[in-house]
Amino acid sequence: MQPVMLVTGGSQGIGAAIARLAGRRGYRVALTYRANQAMAETVARDIEAAGTAARAIRVAMESEADIMAAFATVDRDFGCLDVLVNNAGTTGPTTRIEDVTAAILDEVLAVNVRGAFLATREAARRMAKDRGGAGGSIVNISSRAAEFGGAGEWVHYAASKGALESLTMGAARELGARGIRVNAVSPGLIETDLHARAGLGDRLARLVGGVPMGRVGSPEEVAEAVLWLASDAAAYVSGAIVPVSGAR
Repeated sequence: MQPVMLVTGGSQGIGAAIARLAGRRGYRVALTYRANQAMAETVARDIEAAGTAARAIRVAMESEADIMAAFATVDRDFGCLDVLVNNAGTTGPTTRIEDVTAAILDEVLAVNVRGAFLATREAARRMAKDRGGAGGSIVNISSRAAEFGGAGEWVHYAASKGALESLTMGAARELGARGIRVNAVSPGLIETDLHARAGLGDRLARLVGGVPMGRVGSPEEVAEAVLWLASDAAAYVSGAIVPVSGAR
């Protein structure tokens, strides 16, 4: 039976690259999207063209009901869940600390922290061997901002990714004996439209000089790290935060 992967935020960027690579590696893939159904369905068709099944599921990650419904859809359509990738996230607007509002914090933390935590909870309920599950793997998509802090741009976003890394380490220790590995990938400067959507279209060009390898990365390079962590090749890896950042 082909394994099953759920990728949150799988309609574009890094999430789409993960979903497509998973399909090529033989996974049946459920991917969530928030608004752009057409993009999500394009990714799903690409996965199906690779010879496996795919589902695109609309989910607002700040909604517990939506998250639980997505897992119920996976249960119904695919059965046992093998891998969860917590990729869905939002940066919030570019702003300095003194201009961050409670509404900005609520949005960023609800999606990046609470949403990932609730998805992890639902995965653990299904995967944990002491609850009748077969074990599994959870991979969280963090950011190098968690270490650098996002000063002058996204301190609120960086703080949310720091929380996600704490969740990664705590969940790995709590769930390890129950058959679940939990790791994170921490991308650096990656060629996606995230920067342009945040109004920072020149950001990659401005910052690439600080990358020791001298270039930005691709979503596909992040996806390769995720698929490795999800695989049996990483069977003794848990609680790791893996930078994919060209040494930045």
